[in-house]
Amino acid sequence: MARTTPFLQDLIEAQREWNRTYQALAARPTHTAALRHRLQLLSARIAGHPFWTATERRSAATRAELRRQARAAEEREA
Repeated sequence: MARTTPFLQDLIEAQREWNRTYQALAARPTHTAALRHRLQLLSARIAGHPFWTATERRSAATRAELRRQARAAEEREA
């Protein structure tokens, strides 16, 4: 059985906001500077979060799990 990583709520919320911003950017072909800037800020917030300071948490699988949990939270609310 796979172990679920307990992410902090603010990290999940930042990933959810990143996902929404990316979707908005994909849907808008012009005037994207503000959205691209927002993605950069959110990416920095996610990457610089204290959660990632533990060595065992720095894997690609853990980052993929964060994205999966953020998508699952969005689907539960939809």
